[in-house]
Amino acid sequence: MPFDIKALKEGKKLARKGWNGKGIFIELQVPDAHSKMTHPYFFIDTTGLQTDNVDAPKSRVPWLPSQTDLLSEDWEVVG
Repeated sequence: MPFDIKALKEGKKLARKGWNGKGIFIELQVPDAHSKMTHPYFFIDTTGLQTDNVDAPKSRVPWLPSQTDLLSEDWEVVG
């Protein structure tokens, strides 16, 4: 399926089938009254990454989609 901003706004998580490694997804963060951010933003979560690479980062960081990501048809809702 194509990139689904509506699903993200509904609180769902998205991942691409073509990404290396399982357990990676993106989510939309909507700031609350205690946040330093003032607008919603995407972040990528690799904390559940399943890999044999012990040096692979397992973190949550802001994420900006590339044109390739936005136009890809291999997105899926994962949560």
